[in-house]
Amino acid sequence: MGEGSKKKRIALLGSTGSIGRQALDVVRQNSDKFEIEVLTAYSNDELLLEQALEFKPNTVVIVDESKYENLSERLWKEGIKTYTGESSLEDVVRMEDVDLVLTALVGYSGLKPTIAAIEAKKAIALANKETLVVAGDLITDLANKNRVPLLPVDSEHSAIFQCLAGEFHNKIEKIYLTASGGPFRGWTTEQLAQVTKEKALKHPNWEMGAKITIDSATLMNKGLEVIEAKWLFQLESSQIDTIVHPQSIIHSIVQFDDGSMKAQMGLPDMKLPIQYAMAYPTRIKSDFPRFNFMDYPQLTFEKADIETFKNLGLAYQALDLGGTAACALNAANEITNAAFLQDKIKFLQIAEINERVMNTASFVKKPSLEDYVSCNSEARRLAVELL
Repeated sequence: MGEGSKKKRIALLGSTGSIGRQALDVVRQNSDKFEIEVLTAYSNDELLLEQALEFKPNTVVIVDESKYENLSERLWKEGIKTYTGESSLEDVVRMEDVDLVLTALVGYSGLKPTIAAIEAKKAIALANKETLVVAGDLITDLANKNRVPLLPVDSEHSAIFQCLAGEFHNKIEKIYLTASGGPFRGWTTEQLAQVTKEKALKHPNWEMGAKITIDSATLMNKGLEVIEAKWLFQLESSQIDTIVHPQSIIHSIVQFDDGSMKAQMGLPDMKLPIQYAMAYPTRIKSDFPRFNFMDYPQLTFEKADIETFKNLGLAYQALDLGGTAACALNAANEITNAAFLQDKIKFLQIAEINERVMNTASFVKKPSLEDYVSCNSEARRLAVELL
């Protein structure tokens, strides 16, 4: 981005999901600062069409090939180029007119487009935590080599990133990732055995898509965030602590070598971290609702229960094992999460199957991209068999 007047041009991968829609709200409010160059969706062609007509991107990708013909016909009249298929995601992030790639894809599908964007030396705003969970070492090495910033969009990682502004030369002693505890905080294993998908989809504090809402209910989301934090901030698992904070006002905390702690606070609203990543290193004025201490006279904290919510414990195990362990865990979880949403398995079976897959999938200590790809396929196959 050159002089101050030039708009930052954004490729938004996953524009029809929860993060994608909120990112477009931020662009709407700041049309003098941002413009949309690329929009992509998996199969929601109706909403993608609506977004494309409003934001007039140069290029649109609909991954689902069955939706391509109808969409491309409608957009061709507007002079908007339309492509289809997964490999198109890797092509569009390389486009010259893109300054920032915001990856709001869900799951493993974010990996290859993110790699392509880093190789094309694009700044990355990362809302797709699975990319770092699956191949954290590979992605961080690549980003360093290409001198590309990885700007975290997750509220917890954005919080840590904001607390580190101006502190990069100071050593982190540990970080605390806060968790709301989800809808089943304090529940026993017996109670969890009866959980329905309707109950699991009601998150107390955050509005999110179905996959991440279920992951929050099983605490797998927090587990994925623990693994992501290791790579973003180059930490050991012993330096990453998870604490349950039901009000979701403190988004995370950094503790430095001198014992001093910094926390980033605010109302639970994903638009804040999205805007921070998009505008970085500048903070831009917003009219988001402001936090009022009197509305929250008490902020409380408790220990995360990893005996009952086994997924969080599995993530720490995967972190200590290294190699392809987290890739296998993530792949299994994508299958079990979807199976639970389709009423094929019970709530507690999510973690049971995840654990079995992580322990039985082939393990590679120093994996290449090919190793990650085959581990992902194998772990999915194993999970499907266990269903």
